[in-house]
Amino acid sequence: MAITKTELVASIASATGESQATVSRVVDGLFSSVSEAVAKGEKVSIPGWIAFEQVETAARTGRNPQTGAEIKIPAGKRVKVSAGSKLKAAVK
Repeated sequence: MAITKTELVASIASATGESQATVSRVVDGLFSSVSEAVAKGEKVSIPGWIAFEQVETAARTGRNPQTGAEIKIPAGKRVKVSAGSKLKAAVK
């Protein structure tokens, strides 16, 4: 089961007493700030909870799963997301 942004906003609003509109703006601002920082190559870390960072991927050879033909996959960038100790403990 997945939690949608709407459900997350409603849950946070209920827990904090803030309006859903206010919480939605804060959540949007959080992800906007994280996106901008990671795009610049900065690491964003919320200690104990989660970290986001940009990592480089090397060029490599892959295969088309439908045809089996080899394809060249260019070098690029991706986002690495790491769970912190508090998040890991909550899952156990």
